[in-house]
Amino acid sequence: MSRRPGRRVVRGVLHLALGLAAWDTPVLAQDTAAQGPAAAESVDQVTAPVVLDGITLFRVRGVSAFPAERRASEIIARIATLAADRTFPAESLVVQETPFGSEVVAGGRRLFAVFDADARLEGVRRPVLAEVYRGRVEEAIQRFRHDRDGSVLWPNAARALAATLLLALAIWLGRRALRLLRATLEHRYRPRVKNVQLGTVEIVRAEQLWHGLHRALGMVALLLGLLAGYLYLDYVLHLFPWTRALGNSLSPVLLGPLATLGTGAIRFIPDLVFLVILALLTRFLMKLVRLFFRGVRDGTLTLSGFEPDWALPTERIVRLLVVAFALVVAYPHIPGSGSEAFKGITLIIGLIFSLGSPSVIGNMVAGQSLAFRRAFKVGDRIKIGEHIGDVEQMRLLSTYLRSPKNEQIVIPNQLIVNGEVVNYSTLARDGGLILHTIVGIGYETPWRQVEAMLLEAAGRTQGILQQPSPFVLQKALGNFAVDYQINVYCDNPRAMFPLYSALHRNILDVFNEYDVQIMTPAYEGDPEQPKVVPREQWYASPAENGSQSGVRRGESGVVGAGSPEGVVPS
Repeated sequence: MSRRPGRRVVRGVLHLALGLAAWDTPVLAQDTAAQGPAAAESVDQVTAPVVLDGITLFRVRGVSAFPAERRASEIIARIATLAADRTFPAESLVVQETPFGSEVVAGGRRLFAVFDADARLEGVRRPVLAEVYRGRVEEAIQRFRHDRDGSVLWPNAARALAATLLLALAIWLGRRALRLLRATLEHRYRPRVKNVQLGTVEIVRAEQLWHGLHRALGMVALLLGLLAGYLYLDYVLHLFPWTRALGNSLSPVLLGPLATLGTGAIRFIPDLVFLVILALLTRFLMKLVRLFFRGVRDGTLTLSGFEPDWALPTERIVRLLVVAFALVVAYPHIPGSGSEAFKGITLIIGLIFSLGSPSVIGNMVAGQSLAFRRAFKVGDRIKIGEHIGDVEQMRLLSTYLRSPKNEQIVIPNQLIVNGEVVNYSTLARDGGLILHTIVGIGYETPWRQVEAMLLEAAGRTQGILQQPSPFVLQKALGNFAVDYQINVYCDNPRAMFPLYSALHRNILDVFNEYDVQIMTPAYEGDPEQPKVVPREQWYASPAENGSQSGVRRGESGVVGAGSPEGVVPS
């Protein structure tokens, strides 16, 4: 082995000794004071432990050029090398005094030095501290050799194996005991668990209590398993010197947080009791709110000026206010609510919520306001923008329509609130819905004849109300034709498209019967022959004959299969 690394280490230690000794001189002390007392104090507090086989022997300090961690690691390496050499007696360690400090020497080999700065850190004289360190190193060397002896390792290995088998047996027995306990509880006590009620108001259901009991048993079993695992690891890791350091750190790593949690839980008990009571009161109040508004919606309770349709959205608003008030009251009692971390998380969540979901909030507010607007309700046929359909569902964010072609149309509530809604069903229940269509007829045809033909076509259409009676309006006197509008009543808005189709068929038939030409959509000049369909061509191929046709002269009816919307009116 080369001697150069050893000389480098010695040179480093000598530099450290010179530096530590220089700290004692008044001149450098004045320089340090001039730099600031805070800097000197921070340097004095930098120490590192000398640990062998998981046991801390002592702590050492360092300087910026030779940090405490490096000094401790080199001391540990020398002690471990000396302990591994069984030919060297541990009792031969001695302390030698030098101008720079006290050195612990083993057979002429220097292990480490103790300086005045180290002694000041412990508050004792340097020779006394060096003797104490020597004794600690001697005990560590003896323990190091003892723990690695075959007469100790093999019995410890047998104990570790026995502990492993015992842990496996305990887990197996614990699982069987847990299943047996659950089966016994299910057989004997399940029928005895009843709902928790306050008068007629249900507080907690029996099923919830039973599931809570099962979760509690599972939690207890888990805690017992974790405890058994901790005891096993703590025992086995301390049996061997190579894992003893991990075993020593097991307790502070695992039990330290548990102790902190336990202490915090004990301090939190008064606030926990308050939060539990607040939660029960909030739950009870929300159930009362639900019962009240369900009664209003079902008609068992009546409020003057309050529509039953308003019950569900009002219930949602009141429940939201109850929850918000409960959160405001509970906030000061939540653990860590006053910490900066909690405030930061709350701020981030609020920022994400405000930036990422403005449309969601807008749709939610719009969904609540729809019921109060009374623009429509489930089952109505409405028109929103260019979409026509029957209202299937009114959700918090969107409204669902079923189109006449059996398509589902999802419309955001915010779009409904900001736009126009045409409701075909609201007034149709009382006065009927007016269906209308326009035809253009030339000026040479008497207007009385045209109106009579339109009224006859309306009379042939089944499903149209005769009271109120259909009527005709002359909408405009155009350049080449007069626009006549036939208006009819129906009480079933869902049949409006089949009725339109049937009305248009009958209008064509009537005008063909009386040889009157319809000028719509445009007129360029009088044709040589009137543009009408002769009676003998009404059922030209591939049309069927009159006995099989759904629309014949003088027959009134609506054919669902032939309607453009494919919907049979109900």
